[in-house]
Amino acid sequence: MKLKRFLLRYYPPGIILEYEQGNELHTKPVDLLTLTPDTDVEVLVNTIVRHEPLISEQRKPQVRKLVYKLIEKLESNEAQNFYLFKILRAHILPLTNCAFNKSGDRFITGSYDRTCKVWNTMTGEELLTLEGHKNVVYAIAFNNPFGDKIVTGSFDKTAKLWNAETGELLHTLRGHATEIVCLSFDPTGAIVATGSMDSTAKLWDVERGVELCTLLGHTAEIVSLNFNAEGDKCITGSFDHTTKVWDVATGRCLHTLSGHRGEISSTQFDFSGDLCVTGSIDRTCKIWNTNTGACVNTLRGHNDEILDVAFNCTGSRLVTASADGTARVYNTMTGACAAILIGHEGEISKVAFNPQGTKIITASSDRSCRMWDAESGDCAQVLEGHTDEIFSAAFNYEGDTIITGSKDNTCRIWKC
Repeated sequence: MKLKRFLLRYYPPGIILEYEQGNELHTKPVDLLTLTPDTDVEVLVNTIVRHEPLISEQRKPQVRKLVYKLIEKLESNEAQNFYLFKILRAHILPLTNCAFNKSGDRFITGSYDRTCKVWNTMTGEELLTLEGHKNVVYAIAFNNPFGDKIVTGSFDKTAKLWNAETGELLHTLRGHATEIVCLSFDPTGAIVATGSMDSTAKLWDVERGVELCTLLGHTAEIVSLNFNAEGDKCITGSFDHTTKVWDVATGRCLHTLSGHRGEISSTQFDFSGDLCVTGSIDRTCKIWNTNTGACVNTLRGHNDEILDVAFNCTGSRLVTASADGTARVYNTMTGACAAILIGHEGEISKVAFNPQGTKIITASSDRSCRMWDAESGDCAQVLEGHTDEIFSAAFNYEGDTIITGSKDNTCRIWKC
């Protein structure tokens, strides 16, 4: 085994080792999930070199430099405020969703006008209109980290794959009996998963545009769907009160996560893929071990439905958003509530950590988006200006741009 080069992974922090073995290139991650600006770099570098046979003593200065680079990234955008950069009057009819590509230089919007539009983040220019669906375009995604394909899921029961550069329609994915409401690319971009009101999810081959398998077992609509970082498992959250863990290669159900007393609203894997979180309209959120199917913790405290859940990039914290107008930050390991985010005057439908894990954004029906300090729970900023409820808010990969989507038919780009 011969080390060829180091690659940096900023979020979550880590160093990827590219090495040669038997004339083949392989990669191996050195995860530095607990890295902070206060970390003793010398101790860390010595530990890495001692434990990683691929890294020799001579490589120490290189490793040290990479660790400092990762710390620098963690400290960026710390005290900066966001300002309104652009307002885009995106569609004639209401928006459904917005999503960034990995670099954040493009984003997409879906709408009731049956189209998906591709935008240049820097100029606010409309680059492409993806037309062809016969009903609402509801769920949309880029095949990040690549960003060269887009998938759209519609109430017309189909999903469509598009070339993100040219807007060319590559494939129409037919097979669901009713509306498609959630979808996702796997981490390699080779598979798309779609979830539908017909109680099934389907896995599709991106290259050929054919169905690989149907994930059968839920008894009500599937509203949330995610792959783990490895791409070998996916989870589906359903109105039947359960979440299911699936083996992607075989389409077999590995575990049914039962215990909620109401419909599931949102689900997410943590970075390791060993845990997932489910939010429910029963006002609780549960953490599950995805290898055993056991419930590890039930997080209580909200007094109305939980509408969204999200882990930070390392999985050490998670945040829940509720119809009670508050969001709550929990310690994943202990289940202790670390902060309550109070200030919105309406339900919070979307919540997300920035990539650094230091800030949280919440989108609310009170027409504002708020930014919070993830440690203290203090409100750092209110992003105001939308004239109707905000249903979508997302950070780009660097954490220096936010996009908000509202029922006022506009998207707003905020920069710091």
